[in-house]
Amino acid sequence: MSFRVTQSMMHSQILRNINRNLNRMSDQQNELSTGKKINKPSDDPVGVTYALRYRSELSMNDQYQRNVDAAKSYVDHTDTVLNQVNELFQRTNELTTQGVNGTLSTTDMKTIAQELGQIYEQAVSLGNDQLNGKYIFNGQFTDKQPYTSAGAPTQSTDDQQIVYQFAAGVKVPVNVNGNDVFGAPSDTDNLFAVIKGLQQSFDNGDQTTAQGLMSKLQTRFDTFLGVRADVGARSNRIDLIDSRIKDLDINLTELDSKTEDADIAETITKLQTEQSVYQASLSVGAKVIQPSLLDYLR
Repeated sequence: MSFRVTQSMMHSQILRNINRNLNRMSDQQNELSTGKKINKPSDDPVGVTYALRYRSELSMNDQYQRNVDAAKSYVDHTDTVLNQVNELFQRTNELTTQGVNGTLSTTDMKTIAQELGQIYEQAVSLGNDQLNGKYIFNGQFTDKQPYTSAGAPTQSTDDQQIVYQFAAGVKVPVNVNGNDVFGAPSDTDNLFAVIKGLQQSFDNGDQTTAQGLMSKLQTRFDTFLGVRADVGARSNRIDLIDSRIKDLDINLTELDSKTEDADIAETITKLQTEQSVYQASLSVGAKVIQPSLLDYLR
C-alpha cells in the first residue's frame, strides 16, 4: 500500500529539520560565546559531575591557600621578633661578661645596670608584641596583654596553640607562647628575672651574684634556640605546603579546563558546518514550500 505524502507533511518535515539545524547552530554559537562546552547539565551529565567536583576542590584549595598566607605571615613575624629577642640575649651576655671581669669601676657597673634596665624594658615590649592587633605570645588569649613592666618575671602566658589547617588532616600550629620563649615564673632561668637580677647585681656592685646569673642566662638561651629552631622548621613546612597547594591548584584547573572549556578551533569549524547546513536547509525549504495553488493556476 502506497503512502500518500501531502504538502502539509512536507512543510512540517522541512520546518522540523530547519529548527533542528537552527538549534545545533545555536548550540555551537553558545559554546563559542561562553568558551564552555558544558553550559547546561544535559550537555554532558558525566562531565558536569566531574566539573562540580573540580570546582569544589578548587574552592577548598583557595581557602587552604589563604590559610597558608596567614600562617606564613604569622610565623615569619614571630621569627622576626625572636631574632630581636636573640639580639637582647647577645647584648645582655656581652654586658654581663664585661661586668664580671673584675676590672670595672662601680660607676662603670652602674652604667651597665642602666643599659640592662633598658634591655629589660625592651624584652617586656617584645613579649607584648602584636600582629594585626593580636598578642603573639599569649597562646589563644590574643586579646590580653601577657606582660607588664612591673610584673613580667612573675607573669605566665596561655600555652594553647593556634592551629591552621592546610588540607584534610593537615594542621600546623603557628604560635609559640611566652613561657617557652622567656620562661615561666617557676623557671629559675626566666629571662625577665635574670635580666632584672643582673641589673640589680651590677647596680649594687655585686659581681658574685651576677656570675651566678650568667649560667641561668645561658640555659635560657639554649632553650630559646630550641624555640627558634622549631619556628624555623614550621616555616619550612609551610613553604612546602604552599608549593604543594599551588601545584595542586594548577593540576585541578587543568583538569577542570579539559572538562568544561571548549576547543575554540573545533567549535568554530563545527559552527561553520552548522551554518552551511542551516543555510542549505533554508534554501531547500524555500524551494519546496514555494509552489502553492496560485502557482499552479498561473
